[in-house]
Amino acid sequence: MDLGKAGWLSSLLEEAVAAHARAPGPVVPPGLPESSSGRARARAYLRRMLRASGLLYGTPAEGGGGLSAEALASEPTGTGAPEEVLFRAVVRTLARMALDIAHLAGAPPGPRREQLLLLFAVLTGQLDEAQAIEEKLRQGHEVARKLWGKVEDALERRALSLAGDPAYGLVLHNGALYADAHMFGRQALDFFARGGLHLDMARRRVDFAARQKALLVEVLAGLACVDRQPTFSARRAILRQVEDLGLPDALEGELRAAVKQSFERRRPLRTVVKDVRSVDLRRFILEQTLLASLVDGRRSRGERAFIEHLAQALRVPESTVHQLELEVAEFYAKNRSVVDVFTVSSAADLMGEDLVSRMQDTLERNFHRLMQEVRETGELYHLLTKVARGHNLTPEERRRMRAQLLDVAKAIPALAIFAAPGGMLLLVALAKVLPFNLLPSSFQDEPAPGDPDEEGSGGGDEPPVRKVG
Repeated sequence: MDLGKAGWLSSLLEEAVAAHARAPGPVVPPGLPESSSGRARARAYLRRMLRASGLLYGTPAEGGGGLSAEALASEPTGTGAPEEVLFRAVVRTLARMALDIAHLAGAPPGPRREQLLLLFAVLTGQLDEAQAIEEKLRQGHEVARKLWGKVEDALERRALSLAGDPAYGLVLHNGALYADAHMFGRQALDFFARGGLHLDMARRRVDFAARQKALLVEVLAGLACVDRQPTFSARRAILRQVEDLGLPDALEGELRAAVKQSFERRRPLRTVVKDVRSVDLRRFILEQTLLASLVDGRRSRGERAFIEHLAQALRVPESTVHQLELEVAEFYAKNRSVVDVFTVSSAADLMGEDLVSRMQDTLERNFHRLMQEVRETGELYHLLTKVARGHNLTPEERRRMRAQLLDVAKAIPALAIFAAPGGMLLLVALAKVLPFNLLPSSFQDEPAPGDPDEEGSGGGDEPPVRKVG
């Protein structure tokens, strides 16, 4: 199944279809009413799958159709470089996603391998070939090897084009892959729900994905110039990546001109993102910028300021920025064994340290205000004192304490992240790692008999954290 060998795509898709037939059916995301249409179920699945699979981060996760490090090690010798193995994992994941969508949308049985070929033809912008494949399927004829070969060649050209120069290029792999995967999923949903190819709609989806990539390039080019003007080699590498994106000629020309301008004089971020209306697109741009800022293993002061200005230009609140950082860190922490040749493996640790540092500053600045809010909430102060003294709370008391803690967090904008889903877990985690005690002295445990006192211990042990209830 080597790239470059005729028939690799046919074999891969045949294996994907066979594996999907043996696997349990896709899980419908919770919260949908029982009367939801197949299209609605498939749409909800797509939103969840793009994140759960790791496609958002440019790396298919284990269980999402991709390859773990163990699976990579078990592949036969000669399967290719890590970049090629990753690319095949991406194709498998996209195929599985499309087959799940067909199932949820209630599409009738059909030649799934050839239908997947049609979807990959759309992905690579070969709309005439996609139309020719559909015509063959409608007539019940076999798809010619020539059409298979054209789609294979187009996919191979994409396989390594986004890696860029590791020293100079932009970090485009994650964002470009996500834009493609989102378009591929939407196209699969429309194809299976409609029962055929709508050429104009497919063309609009391809154009939208291209505009997403162009916008990402503009933002990341600005990030690359934030600390210093790029060298000649860096400029050449970035412009080469623009060419490798395979954008329409007119859009590529506009993008090259904008990028060259940013090399000399950075465009205001509000101007770059002024036409971004979609909440999903705002999130996409910000997430990919956060990832790119970590590629060299650190985040400079200038990069932090750039991200703050970008979030303001996109009208994304600070609490949401923190939440996005946590989600990125959580993904990499859970999927360290997954092959990812385009990002730094230590990004999660570094992002976590950076986040904790900023959270520490926020808590220290707002500590007295926080305790004042707690004291003014009479019952909350009583409940916290009860917990600190080792007493158990009833389920109803725990519920009231949680609700009031969230109210306190919301009252202090800088701490609003603790009111987000999972925010209380973050508070517990921070209590374990911050070098100062979150509780006032009256709340702290007395040293156990035989334990060294705080003054003379010298060990720097962190204070014990009690579990609620």
